[in-house]
Amino acid sequence: MIATELQTTYYDSPVGWLEIKADDEGIHAILFVNAWKGPKLDTEQLPGAVSGNVHINACILQLKEYFEGIRKDFDFPFSQQGTAFQQKVWGALLDIPYGKTISYMELSKRIGDVKAIRAVGTTNGKNQISIVVPCHRVIGANGSLVGYGGDLWRKKWLLDHEAKFGSGVQTLGGW
Repeated sequence: MIATELQTTYYDSPVGWLEIKADDEGIHAILFVNAWKGPKLDTEQLPGAVSGNVHINACILQLKEYFEGIRKDFDFPFSQQGTAFQQKVWGALLDIPYGKTISYMELSKRIGDVKAIRAVGTTNGKNQISIVVPCHRVIGANGSLVGYGGDLWRKKWLLDHEAKFGSGVQTLGGW
C-alpha cells in the first residue's frame, strides 16, 4: 500500500472551526481548531471548506446535515491509527446511539474490562475523529460532563443538539 499525502481543509461549524484531514482512503482527523493547548490559529485567515478530496467533501456535507438535525449517522470512510485496545474503545463509541450517553464505567464494561476505566478515558481523549466517533457521548457516572478535549462547552452543545433532534426533548440532566 502506497501512503498518500494528507490534505487538510477547514470547516466553520456551529461549534467552531473544524480541521479535517483526509487522504485517498478516507478521513483521518476531524479536530476542533483552537481547542488544543498551543498557539491559537487566526480563524479569520483560515481558508474556506473547498476541497478536491471526495472524502472531505462527503464529510463536510454530512457534518452540515448533522448540524441541521437531519443526519444521525455518518457513512463516509474514516480511520485512525491506534493500538488494538484503542481501536476497540473507538469501535464501542460508534455503538452509542445518537442522542444517548453512557458513563466511562459502562464503556469499560462494553469492551469487557471494568478495570480499564482510566485507559478507556485516556483513549476516549485521544479520539481524532470528533463528532463522527462520538466520544462526546461519554459522561461521568453521576451524569456530569467531564473530560472533553474539545472543551466542555462543545460537549454540552453536541449533547443538547442530539437530545433536541433525537427525541424532541432538550434536557439531558442537571448541567
